[in-house]
Amino acid sequence: MRNKCPACTLPIGLYRSRIMERLVTAVVVPCPNAKHGCKEKFSYGKELAHEKKCAFAPCYCPARNCNYSGVYKDLYSHYDVKHRVTSDNFSCGYPHNACVSVREGLLVLEEYRDGPLVVVQSFKEPQGVCVSVNCIAPSAPGFVKYSYELSYSRGGNNMTFGSGEMNRIRKVSFETPEKDFMLIPYYHQGEVNVLKVLNICIRRVVEEEEEAEEEE
Repeated sequence: MRNKCPACTLPIGLYRSRIMERLVTAVVVPCPNAKHGCKEKFSYGKELAHEKKCAFAPCYCPARNCNYSGVYKDLYSHYDVKHRVTSDNFSCGYPHNACVSVREGLLVLEEYRDGPLVVVQSFKEPQGVCVSVNCIAPSAPGFVKYSYELSYSRGGNNMTFGSGEMNRIRKVSFETPEKDFMLIPYYHQGEVNVLKVLNICIRRVVEEEEEAEEEE
């Protein structure tokens, strides 16, 4: 705790005022997402840690040129009304053929039921095209977890990549990911600008655990 505030752990220099520290600790502040429905309150400095995992943290619409943001359930409703494309709907546990434009670099899949919104992105790199899969949702505990498996086939050659737990993001990033992606070499592609034979299967982790228990 040397040279750090005991309330928020930020640096405070060489001199401390214990009276001021007590006053700061006594201050109770609401969650920054109170306007979205969060009722949690914290002593000063503790709200930052909560905000990262708050269930009411706003999520941003993945559709291009749309500035909408809101809690995840409102976002799903917004997307379903404003941007829904029937061919981009999927059902958990069933394979879905995804046609991803490398030029646009973004495909949003929507589950038939109450979400989630799954973002499939492609990034052109010197070695090939990187494909990543993320779920639009806050990193709050208690949310349904999803796994996925990607497969790409062409000319009798197959590539697969999967993750036991899909990453959750609140806002789409257009920077090439450092991990959790499938790299498709250019020589393994047909049309350079479109990945037509990309297959994705998304599953609820709970369903997988239940199936494993039944097998035992």
